[in-house]
Amino acid sequence: MDILTKNSLISLKKKTLRTKVRAQRRALSPIQQKTASALLHKHLERSLILLRTTHIALYLGTDGEICPKALISHYLKRKKKLYLPIVHPIKKNHLVFCPITAKTKLKKNNFGILEPDFRSNSCMLPSLLSMVLLPLVAFDAKGNRMGMGGGYYDRAFEFKQKTSRNSPILVGLAHELQKQEQLATEPWDIPLFAIFTDQQIYRPEKV
Repeated sequence: MDILTKNSLISLKKKTLRTKVRAQRRALSPIQQKTASALLHKHLERSLILLRTTHIALYLGTDGEICPKALISHYLKRKKKLYLPIVHPIKKNHLVFCPITAKTKLKKNNFGILEPDFRSNSCMLPSLLSMVLLPLVAFDAKGNRMGMGGGYYDRAFEFKQKTSRNSPILVGLAHELQKQEQLATEPWDIPLFAIFTDQQIYRPEKV
């Protein structure tokens, strides 16, 4: 099998898996989503990893993603500095991370995702964040992550492939049903430090 054919098969496999898992997420009822988020929050609130960090980026769930929204008020009360990702309005296919407070007004972007207004002078460089809680479509116990396919987070944190520094710590959040036995990986994929679900906490270095 030549490389082109092999890559095409991998791409098709990923697309099929992505479609399947996204459908499973969206099939969860509002009550199931609320329960899953509450269980996730308990894991995160007790996490020493988060307690030791200051500048934390998170996201607002969409498309059936498990949502960490309730953590915003929890960590703001604990004097954490929080940030939400924004699709850069000029730099195509890139994310920036803007600070939020309890009073920050949010608006929907072109993808229907809530985000704060872009203010270039207040955005935090990805390399200066302490921790990033990021969404995913699928994951495995080794810390491999499959995203939506746009490569936004891979581009934002590609610098981590060229340095031995741990910061920022990348933590994936997901429903347990999104776990796979093994994911195919690409050279640009950045493994996660940990994955938190509604049922488990996975620490790949212990696998």
